[in-house]
This record gives sequence, structure tokens and C-alpha cells, in this order.
Amino acid sequence: MSEEKPPESGPAELVPGVTNPRTLGLERFLIRLRGGTATQSAWRLSVSSGEGRGAIIFVEISPEEKFYRGEGFFLGWPQERLAAAYRSLLPKPEKDGFELHQLG
Repeated sequence: MSEEKPPESGPAELVPGVTNPRTLGLERFLIRLRGGTATQSAWRLSVSSGEGRGAIIFVEISPEEKFYRGEGFFLGWPQERLAAAYRSLLPKPEKDGFELHQLG
């Protein structure tokens, strides 16, 4: 009688379905929405992975209305999946090094 081993659980995937994702950069740029008269700001998160290169564009029209657009291997992903990938791949803020020293 052989015992079956439970499957080994490896590290959780940063972005499910994407092999070794690496953030290349985060840049802000200006866009115009179709039918809109005002210029908006958007964020473009560029990513490299085993599947190739891609980007996620994040547009926040108002605090209640935001959307994501995928490019490269992110093309065609649903909004929820793009939002989760965007949050996971955002660069972590660097510590600014500012410290208040208590004197006295």
C-alpha cells in the first residue's frame, strides 16, 4: 500500500497565471477619453515576464469611477484581474530616510 503525499505548496504566485513578473517602471502620462473634453492623468505600469512584455494602464476618472486597460500579455484581461495584478506589481514606496531626532 503506497501513501500519497499531499501536493507541495510552493510560494504564492505574485500574479496568478504570470511567470516571474517583474515591474519595469511606473510612469504618469496625459490621456483624453473618447468623447471627453478634459485631459486626464493615467498611470502606466510596465511589466516583463515569462509570457513577454505588457502594461496595465490605470485611469481614475473620479474616486468612484476607475478603470484599467491591458496591453501586451495583459490584453483582454477582465477589470478585476487587471486591478489585482496592478496592486500586486506596484513598486513598494522607498523609505525617504527622513527622521526626527529627539533632542534634549
